Amino acid sequence: MTNNDNILKRTLRGEATERPPVWFMRQAGRILPRYRALKESYSFRELMRDPQLAADVTLMPIEDLGVDAAIMFSDILVIPQALGLDVQFPDSGPEFSKSLLSTNSPSSLLKADTEKLQYIYNVIDAIQEKKDDNTALIGFCGSPFTVLLYMLQGFHKKADFPDAIQFIYQHPKETDRLLQIITDISIEYMSAQTDHNIDMFQLFDTHAGLIPFNLYKKLVLPHVSRMVRKAREEHMPFVFFPKGIGIGLQELTPEHGDFVSIDWQTPLDEARRLLHPEIGIQGNIDPRLLYASEDDICKTLESYKAFGRTNQNWIFNLGHGFMPGLSDVKAKFIVDWVKDTDWGR
Repeated sequence: MTNNDNILKRTLRGEATERPPVWFMRQAGRILPRYRALKESYSFRELMRDPQLAADVTLMPIEDLGVDAAIMFSDILVIPQALGLDVQFPDSGPEFSKSLLSTNSPSSLLKADTEKLQYIYNVIDAIQEKKDDNTALIGFCGSPFTVLLYMLQGFHKKADFPDAIQFIYQHPKETDRLLQIITDISIEYMSAQTDHNIDMFQLFDTHAGLIPFNLYKKLVLPHVSRMVRKAREEHMPFVFFPKGIGIGLQELTPEHGDFVSIDWQTPLDEARRLLHPEIGIQGNIDPRLLYASEDDICKTLESYKAFGRTNQNWIFNLGHGFMPGLSDVKAKFIVDWVKDTDWGR
């Protein structure tokens, strides 16, 4: 095999492969015993900001689980930091000292300082030095919409962001200004990751399903399209994860991404029927399946074989990231199953 023969890279190029590539959202972190051991000596912030430590954590899933790609160890809330908000990363989870809802003109508070993201590019460089040439590296950021929800309301309130959603309905023009600002710096962030030689970029919109899809289409998708256009200019494969949009999948077109990641609520066959035929698909195992026995996990995995046989443009993944308490042994069991199965291709 040549250095260009990584199975994820081949799938992204549209080549026929013997099986789907496999990686997991939130694979670099709490599911791994070696990561938990590191956390006894280092805080999350220290692990994220130290290039050598962050590179080691990034590559742990390659070594311990056998996945086909590494995703850089970072957080979606580095963007609010780069826009001037005080975001801390204690081990209990990110905290905003002051949310944007506390001011009458939120957009006036934001001042972009991309130098605050430089340490992440140092991390990517350290990953590049440590990884095997045949290991694909995935970069990412949070969608402008999901990032905005956290910036408006912070991390400590209800998970459905009622105060932020109220603001969006009451202040549509200011909301659009905020999304423009977040998108501008996200594009610069994505482009810099591309300059540091990532192989794929994923946009995480974890809370896409919190507003009606018609509003989401009007309010958010134009900003996603801006990011995709920039990625295309730089020949960077772009994966879009709009969690919870349901049948809104049928409204997505190639201007919203090369691949769309599917949550566990939508069966893959149905997602494939809804999606534009030129868009590849990623997903969508329920991570809670890892609570089941290996026999039951196998039965569920077997149900994916027919889909995998007829869909070359599929990346095997979860429908959302790993939660605390899941078994790394069962995660590796899934990876081994994907690699050892005859997909009939």
